[in-house]
Amino acid sequence: MSYCIRGLSPEPFAPLFGLDDEALAARGARRVRAEHGSGYPCRVSLEEASTGEALILLNYTSHETGPYRTAHAIFVREGAAQAEPFVGRMPPVFAGRTLSLRGFGADGEIVAASLAAPEEHEDAIRALLDNPRVDHIDAHNAARGCFSARIERYRSEA
Repeated sequence: MSYCIRGLSPEPFAPLFGLDDEALAARGARRVRAEHGSGYPCRVSLEEASTGEALILLNYTSHETGPYRTAHAIFVREGAAQAEPFVGRMPPVFAGRTLSLRGFGADGEIVAASLAAPEEHEDAIRALLDNPRVDHIDAHNAARGCFSARIERYRSEA
């Protein structure tokens, strides 16, 4: 069974890009510049921002259902295009990161979870998706806790 990893849609974030620092702060967000090529993972493009690139740092609710409601800080590169789905492969932002993988059922309850070192991502994802009760997986960076991406079973359109 294959899987698909998708970046967030840029549409909800687009209104933030033209705001000044004061207006961003009023929304609980701020503009930052990547200081180096690592540590600024964009959740739309699923790529690291380049040195000097502008991003918006904001709180994002990745799971809205019941007691497992989850919100944490994420980075979104200004003007980033949504990544093409990563089918059966890892996006660049997963490289070198230990992930917390949370398998949710269709009812929004956690069914299973796993902590996966970089070399374990593939096996851990497949193991969670082998559980028929898992509807999707939310990947979070284990160290900082921020949402990385949604992972779903891949269903070809053919």
